[in-house]
Amino acid sequence: MNKHAVLILLFFAGLILSAINPHDYFTWMLEVFPAVLGFFVLVLTYRRFQFSYLTYVMILLHCYVLFIGGHYTYAEVPAFNWLRDAFHQARNNYDKVGHFTQGFVPAMITRELFIRLHVFQKKNWIAFLTVCVCTTISVLYEFLEWFVSVISGQSGDSFLGTQGYIWDTQSDMLYAMIGAICMVVFFSGLQDSAVKKLAA
Repeated sequence: MNKHAVLILLFFAGLILSAINPHDYFTWMLEVFPAVLGFFVLVLTYRRFQFSYLTYVMILLHCYVLFIGGHYTYAEVPAFNWLRDAFHQARNNYDKVGHFTQGFVPAMITRELFIRLHVFQKKNWIAFLTVCVCTTISVLYEFLEWFVSVISGQSGDSFLGTQGYIWDTQSDMLYAMIGAICMVVFFSGLQDSAVKKLAA
């Protein structure tokens, strides 16, 4: 079986499992929508542009983070409830994992696009602008969360997921930026190798 087909099967397996008895279907729909939208974008552009297999794998992992958050809500993921209680934390911090990946994985996508489409030549500019793009995406997502929460009222509280933390929005953006920085600092070489294999 084609390795990309395997990733597609794993995507739908995760999506279906996350839809079985979620915390509530409204929150589930909001949380998994970016993954479903991203899937269709990748399918529609597949003939014109294929990412490296590494990037596709990381996109799938990001989707699973979204599926888990959608199923339980980010404030109630069981493993992170256990961590909260074990380490006497004030909140469930699974949302920070979500926002870290919201920076890390889009950084892989953005950086690969910059390199393969020859948008920029200098590596320092590629790294800097990759982080800028991903931080901007995070900011826009926070505006989207705020908008959805306002129009949906109490139903949007689980989607917003502040858990009473007044700096939640700012810390979400910070974690996304840290995720993007970690990607360009520690994983650029691995991605470069994956891109070279694709060109070979």
